[in-house]
Amino acid sequence: MAEKSRTALYSPLYWPTWIALALLWIIAKLAPYSMVLALGRMIGRGTYLLAGRRRHIAKVNIAICFPELTQAQQQRLVQENFEAAGISLLMLGFSWWASDKKLQPLMHYEGVENLEKALTAGYGVILVGAHFVDLDFPGRLLGQHYPFAVTYRQHENPVIEWAFQRNREKRFSQAIPRGDFRAVLRTLKKNGIVWLATDQAKKGKHTTMAPFFGVPASTSTVISRVAAISGAPVMLAYGYRLSGKTGYILKIAAPIDAFPGTSVESDTARINLAVEQVVREAPAQYLWMHRRFKKRAGLPDPYNTIEAD
Repeated sequence: MAEKSRTALYSPLYWPTWIALALLWIIAKLAPYSMVLALGRMIGRGTYLLAGRRRHIAKVNIAICFPELTQAQQQRLVQENFEAAGISLLMLGFSWWASDKKLQPLMHYEGVENLEKALTAGYGVILVGAHFVDLDFPGRLLGQHYPFAVTYRQHENPVIEWAFQRNREKRFSQAIPRGDFRAVLRTLKKNGIVWLATDQAKKGKHTTMAPFFGVPASTSTVISRVAAISGAPVMLAYGYRLSGKTGYILKIAAPIDAFPGTSVESDTARINLAVEQVVREAPAQYLWMHRRFKKRAGLPDPYNTIEAD
C-alpha cells in the first residue's frame, strides 16, 4: 500500500470505521454465537426501518423472483433478509478473528468428496458461488481444508479494504483482482481452486442476458470461457446459516455435466439456473439488496418503475 494510502487510513473521516472494526473484533473474541444471532437480528430490524432504498430494492427483487408468494409472505421474506444481513455483519468478525476452537462446533460440510475427486484430474477446479449475505464464513470453512483463490473488487473505503486484504492474505491461497482472466487460468493450470460468482449484474463485452428466476438478467460469461480454455470442472460451492444455533453448512455439488456446452449463452443460462436452485434452499439469506436486474439494455429498470415504499 502506498504511503499516501496508509496516511489516509488514519484520517478522522475513517475513525468510525475503525471503531466498528474494533467492536467486531471484541464480539468475535468474547460473544457466544447465540448472542450474535440475537444482536444481529436487532441490527437487521433497525436497518430495515432506516435503509429505505435498500429495503425497496429487496422488495422489488423478491416480488420479481417469487411471484407465487402472497404480498404478506414477500414482506416477511424481506424482513428476514434484513435480519440475516444483520447477523452476517457480526459473523464477519467471527470469520476474521474467532479461533478455530470457537468455530469448530459451527462448521458443517456436505459434498467435500466431490471436490477431492475433481482435483485428481489435474485441471484445477472452478467453484461457482452465490452471493448469500454471509460469504466470508463459508469461505473460512472451505479454507480450513482446501486453500483456494478468490476474485475480488477493491472496496472504496480504504480501512475496510485494508481489513479485507489482511483477511484474504491469511485465509486464501491467492486474491485475484476481478477481471484478471490470465491469473485465473494460471491458478487452474497449477491444479488450483478458484472461486467465482457471476450472480451480480454486469455489463460489458463478456456478458449476456440469461434468465434468473425466469427473468432476463445481465450476467458475466467468464465461467463458460474459463472452463472452455482450462478444461477445469465447474461445480457449485456455497454456504448459508442453518436454523437455530446449529451454525453454518458448506455444500459442494458434483461437477456440472457436459460443461461447457454448445454455446456461451446456454452455459451462462445453466449457471444462473443452478444458482437459482441454490438460492431457493435459503431464500432469506440471499443478497436481495443488490440490483440484480439492472444494466439490461432495452429493458426497463424495475427499481425505478415500481414505486418505493
